[in-house]
Amino acid sequence: MSSSTFTTTTINDLPDVITSIIIAAVSSPRSRNSAALVCHKWYILERSTRSSLTLRGNLRDLLFRLPTCFSSISHLDLSLLSPWGHPLTSTTDPSLIAHFLRRSFPSLTSLTIYARNAETFQLLLPQWHNIKHLRLVRWHQRPQIAAPGEELQILFSECGGLNSLDLSSFYCWTDDVPPALQAYPLLASNLTCLNLLNPSFSEGFKSDEIKVITKSCPNLREFRAACMFDPRYIGFVGDEGLVSVSVNCPKLVILHLADTSALSNCRGDPDNEAFTQEDAGINVATLIEVFSGLPLLEDLALDVCNNVRESGPVLEVLNSKCPKLRSLKLGQFHGISMPIESKLDGVALCQGLESLSIRNVGDLTDMGLIAIARGCCRLAKFEVHGCKKITIKGMRTLASLLKRTLVDVKISCCKNLGAVSSLKALEPVQDRIKRLHIDCVWDTADEVDDGDGFGGDFDLNNLDEGELDNKAAYFTSSLSDYDEMSNPSKKCKYSYDLNSCYMGLDDNGNEYENGNVFGQRTWERLQYLSLWIAVGHLLTPLIDAGLENCPNLEEIKIKVEGDCRELPKPTEREFGLSILVNYPQLSKMILDCSDTIGYAHTAPSGQMDLSLWERFYLFGIGHLDLKELDYWPPQDRDVNQRSLSLPAAGLLQECIGVRKLFIHGTAHEHFMMFLLRIPELRDVQLREDYYPAPENDMSTEMRADSCSRFETALNRRHISD
Repeated sequence: MSSSTFTTTTINDLPDVITSIIIAAVSSPRSRNSAALVCHKWYILERSTRSSLTLRGNLRDLLFRLPTCFSSISHLDLSLLSPWGHPLTSTTDPSLIAHFLRRSFPSLTSLTIYARNAETFQLLLPQWHNIKHLRLVRWHQRPQIAAPGEELQILFSECGGLNSLDLSSFYCWTDDVPPALQAYPLLASNLTCLNLLNPSFSEGFKSDEIKVITKSCPNLREFRAACMFDPRYIGFVGDEGLVSVSVNCPKLVILHLADTSALSNCRGDPDNEAFTQEDAGINVATLIEVFSGLPLLEDLALDVCNNVRESGPVLEVLNSKCPKLRSLKLGQFHGISMPIESKLDGVALCQGLESLSIRNVGDLTDMGLIAIARGCCRLAKFEVHGCKKITIKGMRTLASLLKRTLVDVKISCCKNLGAVSSLKALEPVQDRIKRLHIDCVWDTADEVDDGDGFGGDFDLNNLDEGELDNKAAYFTSSLSDYDEMSNPSKKCKYSYDLNSCYMGLDDNGNEYENGNVFGQRTWERLQYLSLWIAVGHLLTPLIDAGLENCPNLEEIKIKVEGDCRELPKPTEREFGLSILVNYPQLSKMILDCSDTIGYAHTAPSGQMDLSLWERFYLFGIGHLDLKELDYWPPQDRDVNQRSLSLPAAGLLQECIGVRKLFIHGTAHEHFMMFLLRIPELRDVQLREDYYPAPENDMSTEMRADSCSRFETALNRRHISD
């Protein structure tokens, strides 16, 4: 057969149905946009299969720049329109904009909006009668209304088919919710998802309010709420309030209840014993009754911020009464794992768990950690916060036991686990872990106890379940006998020593020494790294701590926290962002200095104002090849100011590869004009997403007209792609 009879087959020869399925599976907006540029056929298929869209254009441009080609959009996010936080009613013809939105997105069932006032509900919601999911955003102050709940009642009157409501980012009062639900019983009974886990509440929902909410919404499958658990306050959520949740909403699959103090981003004191002065008003019998009434539960979070003592037996009941449980988060629960003679107990018996987060467990020890790893052998995600008694020994053994499954780890505010010790503890899974959080507390290798004769690395791939339990039991007994082991010549073959050669087994059962994965400290699959660091401390020791080789790290989050008003000037010129050039794939950064407190304009003699601290933290950021940057400037809480300074604007303009820049604060207009020098920049936004957001952006800060002028100048530039 001659070669001329062969024809070339391309992807365009696939049936439209298959091509449509392939394009629909692409989630990245930029990748979808690129696919739409291939040819007209792909353009039509991409537009027709896109189901979610976020608009970031200026309010005044909606009339003539609103896209009309996305007829299949079911979820629309309007909360990020600029100027950010301004209502649609502030435009010249809001009713016409609402009409255009309905015409452009006729299939809408899910909507996210920034709602400064009730007029926004009355303007938008009548345009779509099939809205099922609604998420409201508001960081500005609640408008003065005649009676509690009146604003939400207006919302419910316009949205009768609602079955999911998210108020987690919507500032209101707790007493706004119950009367609104009572006023619309049919809508309330149709709700299956209700999210009230709002960190801006000054106080959480009280017991009577929880009763009303759950009684009004008997068909809830997902319920999240910020509660008042502190027994020193009248109406706190105790036994009666918790029981009402399980009695009124037996169909719950997801239940998250947290005290408002647990929703803050503050790290806490690692020297704290994790025991509060007051015990929670919740007893063991109550928790057993609650768990018994929720047989469908798959995701549970209880963070009460007051002592729940001897909780081990309760968690054993949880395992038997909620067999589908896969995710568990506990805060201030003590006694969750207290193994005796290697016998599993408490949370270690929840064998179906895939995610476990524990916070401020005062009596958790290394033996408890090992028991958890033995029992919860399916854990893919493990978070531990504020547990003073655990050490590198327990964490390293946990990592070894969970080597097959663990990919997401967070270690925070644990006194004995600084940066070096945390990374040493995670060496058994460092070639598999994808997401990691550690605290940048710079302990040194000399300070890290190598755990002679304990916590060794061993190959889990060739062990059956019985051998695995025996091996874990051996390490548990090794921990209890650790102080009695004094002869170094009797060390286990697979124990480790930080200063000596590591010996282990590869996948074929062959021994190998240092120079392999652990010796090179290669975090091959790590894609996301989160760091906490105290104000005034440097980032530069990060590489030497054990993160020198992260070839696939794409995103990093750095949280800087502390009061810099009493600190001397840093001895170094820069914080240390330049060291991140060691990560070749790094393209996204979140730099959060929102909890860095200082002087905005009134720094006393000898003290640095916030502009100089911003220079310290941003110096060197231009060396990184970032594509996306979220930046929270430090703040002066006395005047509620979080604003970009002149040095910060000058340093940000050096990020020549950045395409998306979100500044969570305000800025002067002429500071923002510096950013026009970034050649690839195409998406910039100021977001005042902190409470209370500045009400009218007066004085020299960014105004609506200033924002519009900047966006006009930004859009006039030529962008290569």
